[in-house]
Amino acid sequence: MTASITDFAHFTGLRAAADNKDPAALREVAGQFEALFLQTILKSMREASLGDPIFGKSDQHEMYQGMMDQQLALEMASGKGIGLADMLVRQLGGEQASKLTRTETAEPAWSDPKKFARDIWPHAERAGRKLDVAPEAIVAQAALETGWGAHVMSGKDGSSSFNLFGIKAGGGWRGDQVSKQTLEFANGVPRKERAQFRAYDDIGSTFDDYTKFLTDNPRYSTVHGHGNDAAGFAGALQASGYATDPEYADKLTSILESPTMQSVIRELKNSASRPIPNSLSVRAH
Repeated sequence: MTASITDFAHFTGLRAAADNKDPAALREVAGQFEALFLQTILKSMREASLGDPIFGKSDQHEMYQGMMDQQLALEMASGKGIGLADMLVRQLGGEQASKLTRTETAEPAWSDPKKFARDIWPHAERAGRKLDVAPEAIVAQAALETGWGAHVMSGKDGSSSFNLFGIKAGGGWRGDQVSKQTLEFANGVPRKERAQFRAYDDIGSTFDDYTKFLTDNPRYSTVHGHGNDAAGFAGALQASGYATDPEYADKLTSILESPTMQSVIRELKNSASRPIPNSLSVRAH
């Protein structure tokens, strides 16, 4: 999926390529169809709910509700999704396209949020000391970027990129990279696009590069130095343009305040945890 599911010109081009049995194009079209299907289901579910929204109905409410449904549908369709895209590819694309489906959707994942947080906590502590930022704020950002480790970006062969912070591969990046569908906002309007992201050998390398990324780039000079002010860290990330999502800071703060995070943090701060080996594979979870 490389563009908005409402970008009909782009969709027409993909359809032509899919008609010619281009495996990659067929996979993209099937993925877009799955995302559109999920968005339709979400809309139908909301319309069938009883009562009006707590703040009443308005054009603005409908617009932002639609944006949220679109983002949620995109997240649900990413990685393995619900299996609809894979089924379409198998039925329409033959053996070659089916192989592409299996490799592109073999996205490794942690088994549960608490396991994810416990595993990366020692690395977050190390990064937090260098940035002078509370480690729980860093864990929350990784949780936001990866869905608590459930959607870590992977390459075509299914191997993990270990990219837990959504850092893109710019012109100065010389390491490995992976291509990934992402949702970007322009003037508050979401649009799907495909971008190149950094890939790492292990979790330790991820946190090392994350720390370097925030300290070496003057653009993020206001991000470090917030100590235990996690909300200040979240606001500085958004103000510096780390993400285009206008609600990025609010989402990060919500994760910090969630029962899951609070439970994990209590456990971790009372334990004598040690850093996990850098060679730890996400697929082991």
